[in-house]
Amino acid sequence: MKMYTEMDQNELLSLKASLEEQFKTQEAKGLSFNMARGKPSVAQLALSTQLLNIVNSESDMRTALGNDTRNYGDWDGIGECRQLMADMMEVKKDNVIVCGNSSLNIMYDTVCRSMVMGVNGSAPWCKLDKVKFLCPVPGYDRHFKITELFGIEMVTIPLGEDGPDMDLVEKYVNEDESVKGIWCVPKYSNPTGITYSDETVKRFANLKPKAKDFRIFWDNAYCIHHLYDDKHDKILNLLEECEKAGNPDMAYIFASTSKVSFPGSGVSAIATSKANMEYIKKFMTTQIIGHDKINQLRHARFFKNLDGLNAHMEKHANIIRPKFDAVLEILDRELTGLGIGCWIKPRGGYFISFESMPGCAKAIVEKCKQLGVVLTGAGATYPYGKDPQDSNIRIAPTFPTVEEMRDATEIFTLCVKLASIEKLLKNC
Repeated sequence: MKMYTEMDQNELLSLKASLEEQFKTQEAKGLSFNMARGKPSVAQLALSTQLLNIVNSESDMRTALGNDTRNYGDWDGIGECRQLMADMMEVKKDNVIVCGNSSLNIMYDTVCRSMVMGVNGSAPWCKLDKVKFLCPVPGYDRHFKITELFGIEMVTIPLGEDGPDMDLVEKYVNEDESVKGIWCVPKYSNPTGITYSDETVKRFANLKPKAKDFRIFWDNAYCIHHLYDDKHDKILNLLEECEKAGNPDMAYIFASTSKVSFPGSGVSAIATSKANMEYIKKFMTTQIIGHDKINQLRHARFFKNLDGLNAHMEKHANIIRPKFDAVLEILDRELTGLGIGCWIKPRGGYFISFESMPGCAKAIVEKCKQLGVVLTGAGATYPYGKDPQDSNIRIAPTFPTVEEMRDATEIFTLCVKLASIEKLLKNC
């Protein structure tokens, strides 16, 4: 078939009529699929069910060092769980604090602490005339919600195949003292699935911030979430690179087991320099008595070590890979060569990022909703929910079944075609 942009008005009108008949047929089916969030499926959650039996009323509740997890103590995480999270994050155990079930909560607290108390002795951000954060786009909507909540000005940075536009990052960070941070999902990025290149990581580590309290918020949420056994993306260790560059305090790394064990009952961690840790601990000892050490113990005993984590993630991959493959196969079959969209084939993570023709994303999402397919809102992957091109759509294949994903993707491609034709006809 010809590219849609090469068709004349009569050809577009004829094709539109045919697609509208297909739309009516799908609408009559009354289907209902929700792909709005990147949720693990029931089959994925079942992989961790035995974790609940690891620690029970008959269990020895003590850590390897003999500390009783039922009591006070080990407020920064039990040793074996700190080691497990350190291995997952590819950092040293001494640089890790284990927290509750949500890394997003740690990120929120880190921004909040910076706003109210400052960073390692610097002026609290709330007392400054202006605070800015750099936001690679498309990106993670919940990151943007945090900075938006605190009234921090968000500056968009284009995200390419190797990571953010580092020329722009360096210009802002090195020249503007009001730039205090940048959000990053460096491996299997949400939503594009790209992994930052070695050069990008090194350029991050070698930044020369105008602001001494500038920090990189490195959300390594998908660090072990590979889709294919023979295609594992690798990424340099940011903490090590920052130390080499003479910027040991510049980075915070976050991770959790939310999509490894249970999203509502996992464990999370922050990894950073000793100086940053001491500053964080100063406030955390006032903020909390301790996180759930029994949950930390059950995770440490269930997974045992990094090999155990990786073996577990292979089981996850076996469940979700066919869903990704189904989406990609239908996108290739239905849309390749039409000139109305492009997409990235990820090697890991939880999403497929789709770029429609400019001005079509909202219309596509709305049409999908009419046919029972709920997607993440158009614009959500940009600060303030405003995609200037109205083109990015995040597809989350993990929760539905493979067959449901096939049906949903057929509907999605139909809506892409119809919305694209309507856009082109408006310009005729």
